[in-house]
Amino acid sequence: LFSKSPNTLVGPDDDVRIPRGSLKTDWEVELGIVIGKRASYLDSPDEARAAIAGFVVVNDVSERAFQMERSGQWSKGKSAETFNPAGPWLVTPDEIADVNSLGMWLDVSGVRRQTGSTATMVFDATFIVQYLSQFLVLEPGDLINTGTPPGVGVGFKPPVFLQPGDVMELGIDGLGSQRQNVLAPR
Repeated sequence: LFSKSPNTLVGPDDDVRIPRGSLKTDWEVELGIVIGKRASYLDSPDEARAAIAGFVVVNDVSERAFQMERSGQWSKGKSAETFNPAGPWLVTPDEIADVNSLGMWLDVSGVRRQTGSTATMVFDATFIVQYLSQFLVLEPGDLINTGTPPGVGVGFKPPVFLQPGDVMELGIDGLGSQRQNVLAPR
């Protein structure tokens, strides 16, 4: 997991462009946690819960070779200009009965690749916020991507990666859905 404030916001239906030199661009449907107030060294789950403005669907698009084969730094593979589409809505915590039991799915060009639930996340949203606050100051608007269910391209044997012309469709129950066309590198 990591937290970032986007330099440019990528909308839920904006195109995703494969980066120049990429051969391993992958998909990841994830629950996004949006921070609503400054948070540092939170002492309890209640404090963490109070720091959350809401939740969004994110497609944590990842370039696996940049991420794993070029000195092992995860951020390099997740920070291309059109990566991390978020939305379509910010859903506040009071609008969700249980953020820890939302269905998640992702299709690539009509083929279901991921089906899962936030119930299977290793850590719940409040734990993630509380834990991260021990190491960095979370600011309003920060977006925390939480993790993805099985079915990412790198996990297939042989691996399957995005190609120009693919269409990704994904969603999380109660949070909405996204659709992105995959474009060739510039």
